[in-house]
Amino acid sequence: MYFGAHVSIAGGVFNAPLNAAALGCEVFQMFTRSPQGGSVPELTPNIAALFRRNMELTGQRECYIHTPYFINFASANNHIYCGSISVVRQELERSSLLGARYVMAHLGSYKDLGQKEGFVKVVAGLAETLKGYRGEAELLIEISAGAGAVIGDTFEEIAEIIHHPKLSAKGGSAPGGKKHPVGVCFDTAHAFTSGYDLRTPEAVAATFKKFDQTIGLKRLKMFHCNDSEARFNEHKDRHAHIGHGYIGEVGFRALLTHPAIQNLNFICETEHDKIKDDLTLLKKIRD
Repeated sequence: MYFGAHVSIAGGVFNAPLNAAALGCEVFQMFTRSPQGGSVPELTPNIAALFRRNMELTGQRECYIHTPYFINFASANNHIYCGSISVVRQELERSSLLGARYVMAHLGSYKDLGQKEGFVKVVAGLAETLKGYRGEAELLIEISAGAGAVIGDTFEEIAEIIHHPKLSAKGGSAPGGKKHPVGVCFDTAHAFTSGYDLRTPEAVAATFKKFDQTIGLKRLKMFHCNDSEARFNEHKDRHAHIGHGYIGEVGFRALLTHPAIQNLNFICETEHDKIKDDLTLLKKIRD
């Protein structure tokens, strides 16, 4: 169980491991491009080699990539829909070049098409994204906070997507490529405000029992570790420093000591003003 943060790639992606080490990270997350869109920084073999060398020099165990914010696999706009497929595939390829383990994505919103038609597009888009993919990085769906028609705020909905025949290993989600089942990134703040309680040992046990029964714990790959400024089941995305939100330190102690998730890693997405305190507290609970 290792802890880290989302870090900047200012000056070049190869700076990310250095930035992570400066914060006290053991693992880290980053964008490889602007999350808002625009030009895409080139990734050459030399840049990738420097990135990997800095990973070794700073002792970072793993790194993860977050996709841009404009992704929407349920968009009625074909430019956005096809662009989402292209960008996520590019991020998988770029992550494989860098040696990143996971690529996590928010899938978008059903607001254009409604859930029934939008769901069909989501599954088809994800299948197209993975078609022929032969890289090492794995795709994760991040649980959402559930505001509006956003996709992926319930275990049931995520399970329906990732266990769909077009995306399951048996269904051949990557014809001509590797069989990479889609996994899950569990964001603590998002899950909490979507109605999954994490405030006590009993609540944590019940939440992950339901996760296992609905999705399967083998699909749970990593965590975003954020307290919540929003209240339980409020369906708002408001991150807080660990112990300063409605989940609370007791909740994170219960989470980090739950036996089902002892080998998974945690990324804080809190503001950097006190993120060193967040990491220190998490390490203290672990140790």
